[in-house]
Amino acid sequence: MDKLHVVKIGGKVIENKDSLISFLEDFASLEESKILVHGGGNEANNISKKIGLEIKIEGGRRITDSDSLDLITMVYAGKINKKIVSLLQSISCNALGISGADGNAYSAIKRPIKDIDFGFVGDLTEINIPFFTGLIKQNIVPICCSVTHDRKGQLLNTNADTIAASIASALSKNFKVILTYCFEKMGVLENINDENSVIPFIDTKKYHELKNRGTISQGMMPKLHNCFESLEKGVQEIRIGNSSIFSQKNQFTKIKK
Repeated sequence: MDKLHVVKIGGKVIENKDSLISFLEDFASLEESKILVHGGGNEANNISKKIGLEIKIEGGRRITDSDSLDLITMVYAGKINKKIVSLLQSISCNALGISGADGNAYSAIKRPIKDIDFGFVGDLTEINIPFFTGLIKQNIVPICCSVTHDRKGQLLNTNADTIAASIASALSKNFKVILTYCFEKMGVLENINDENSVIPFIDTKKYHELKNRGTISQGMMPKLHNCFESLEKGVQEIRIGNSSIFSQKNQFTKIKK
């Protein structure tokens, strides 16, 4: 099987123009097939403040009401997505920006109301494998934003990390998939206060050891949980690092079973 890179880029990398351009140059230079997934980081928050739209957070998660959904759609599927696509086109990488609704690429259902009503937040239900494989065969690079749809005309806001992991897992039936999470840190840190304490390799045994010792930050735990779920579903390898992860300028964390 051919190799495929599924890469999720974090908001802080997107916000830094120099880091973004450097990352996209490295990403475009990958010889294998590739897919990029992004959210919006603080961009949506910054615009919300400018226009006086209240940002609602419960339990550390955004509440997406109707007005917030409109803003997120404009920022994620519009401004950020097209900025990334245009930058890639400028370096001869034929990219296509998509939301979940485009080509029915990935669909979701509105999250059921339990203790908290998250509003128009979607939980993924399906990845359109033929859609992605068709684009890849045409040497078109999909640039996926975190706006999904429910197949009934409703757009939804969905976690970009989850979209990346789900696309990687689904396409592992057709490709040897390497899933990469690119954010502001150089990798998974042994000590959150020491930027150089990168853990170079984590397998299942090491993961449980770190979890039991409580040395991994709470924010990293859900990401690692998703990583090991993806490995169980067929993803070959997962990498976590910063915007230089493909240029080998810095260390990064490799995750395998």
